[in-house]
Amino acid sequence: MEPMNLKQLDYFVHVAELGSFSKAALVLDIAQPALSRQVRGLETELRENLFLRNGRGVALTDAGRRLFDHSVAILELVALAREDLGTSRDEPVGQVTVGLPPSMGRQLTLPLIDRFQKQFPAARLAVVEGLSTHIVEWITTGRVDVGLAYNPQTQPGLEITPLLEESLGLVSRAVKGKRRRPAPTPLPMNELPRYPLIVPERAHAMRRLLETQAALAGIKLDIAWEVSSIPSIIDLVCAGYGHAVLTASGVAASARAGELIVHRLVDPTPLSVLCLVHSSHKRPTPLARLTMPVLTTLVHELPARPSSA
Repeated sequence: MEPMNLKQLDYFVHVAELGSFSKAALVLDIAQPALSRQVRGLETELRENLFLRNGRGVALTDAGRRLFDHSVAILELVALAREDLGTSRDEPVGQVTVGLPPSMGRQLTLPLIDRFQKQFPAARLAVVEGLSTHIVEWITTGRVDVGLAYNPQTQPGLEITPLLEESLGLVSRAVKGKRRRPAPTPLPMNELPRYPLIVPERAHAMRRLLETQAALAGIKLDIAWEVSSIPSIIDLVCAGYGHAVLTASGVAASARAGELIVHRLVDPTPLSVLCLVHSSHKRPTPLARLTMPVLTTLVHELPARPSSA
């Protein structure tokens, strides 16, 4: 019997994550009997049953769960070593996963991939989009290496670097037929209850920021509709169902920005802060460390937003 090796651990992790030998064999592009033999050899050497077989697939036993944690850590260390040695040859290798909120995803994905390909041709980049709260969660669980998030709450396991401050504004449907629009005037926060609002769910960073500022100002918001998608919120504003509270970049990222007018909120002015976030518990890979300044530069290179008042 061959001693335990990295290939066996990699195969074992794939089966555990997918919950199926057939799915893992498809992903790994090997025959299922060969995959089963590798896992069986691992069980024989360790003298433990690693999986419980059932009609729907497989599930980890207690011993399997313990080995899974060790295997993931071992494979991560091996990947880190390979990346470290590759970087020492001035040729970053490996893969980095970047998380972006939707408004930033629409603006940064193309330039990020373009710059990444030019600077790190031997490395791979994965981009995932999600709400800021989801991106923070993915970073803490290891699914994402580095991300951008709006107003992340401080946590012991996070390294947070503010990159960009934007004021919030009341977004309304522009009056049609006017060739020249008057410059939008600022709107005091205490007037906000006069406007029926279309807002995201409470998990959304913008919603939390708005409700916190409203509470501090002692006002009660008129929530007319609750919709999770920012593009859908903008569509509803354009259709006359209410108003929204967004940043200038959130409006500019929409294809319907020309149909909207933004009044900057004042007294006080709520500020949304875009931050670079990564785990403080897990040492960033060399590739992740090189990707962070690329992200930072791209954020700082974003075109200046037109004043919303």
